[in-house]
Amino acid sequence: MNIELLREFCIAKKGVTEELPFGPDTLVFKVMGKMFCLIGLDDPTSCNLKCDPEYALQLREQFSEVTGAYHMNKKHWNTVRFDGALSDTDILKWVTDSYDLVVGGLPKKLREELVQID
Repeated sequence: MNIELLREFCIAKKGVTEELPFGPDTLVFKVMGKMFCLIGLDDPTSCNLKCDPEYALQLREQFSEVTGAYHMNKKHWNTVRFDGALSDTDILKWVTDSYDLVVGGLPKKLREELVQID
């Protein structure tokens, strides 16, 4: 996985913006204002993804490249390292899972606005 592929994949999703709310070193992807993916720009060798708590634990047990997210709520966020052991397909699936989880948690009004975006 590389940052360009991750970025293109994220911004292609409906309602996504990219921002630098934590300073110039952390790129954050949001859907309707809610974070679903973060990646460091100074060392883009991992990303943080939101995850269902039970599934987060399963992924951490199954893959050594998946850990509780640094500086995030470890119950709901995983760090996924891009060291080549994980396939891009798996990582992009987890990005989609993160996006879908955040969308599912949006208030009804925001979900309805998201549907209207072309």
